[in-house]
Amino acid sequence: MPTDLPNLLTVSRILAIPLLVLSVALREPWADFAASMLFSAAAITDYFDGKIARDRKIVSDFGRMLDPIADKLLVGAALMLLAGFDRLPNWALLPAIVIMLREILVSGLREYLAGLNVGLPVTALAKWKTGFQMGALGLLLAGESGARVVGLDFLPISLIGEIMLWTAAALTLVTGWDYWVAGLHHVSRDTPHLESTKRP
Repeated sequence: MPTDLPNLLTVSRILAIPLLVLSVALREPWADFAASMLFSAAAITDYFDGKIARDRKIVSDFGRMLDPIADKLLVGAALMLLAGFDRLPNWALLPAIVIMLREILVSGLREYLAGLNVGLPVTALAKWKTGFQMGALGLLLAGESGARVVGLDFLPISLIGEIMLWTAAALTLVTGWDYWVAGLHHVSRDTPHLESTKRP
């Protein structure tokens, strides 16, 4: 049911996006810190909604549909905010582009394979990618100005976030390739069937 706790946590990630946009748009140190905390809290729900659903055996079609959508909306919004408000340091726009393209690729593969009743399971490496990605975005949203609010401005927050983003991008390329190969395997296996349906 949409009102189950796991689904409510998933929906909360989507509802957090307008607040995230507002916080970044304010361009104030306290707002940068708030944006970082809001994003981090929303990202953590991605772990708990799945865990609670499995532990309580309340996995639903609604949750399976909405969970990846909520993840991609949250990550996409954060990346666009960082790029749009010139918050990506140095060449960090490049890994951001890689991450966005990978998300589109995997979404397309999942949609196609769903039509074949084939799942695309999340790999352990993809989970590491998600961890680095979420951590990087949380730090970049805070930046030095947000870190100053809690007395952590002596740390190179943006640099750490940039390194983590590049790491996430590297893992993104590896996992994206793995998913692509898995998708091609099912495409090639399904090709004879598709050709046969075109014959008169």
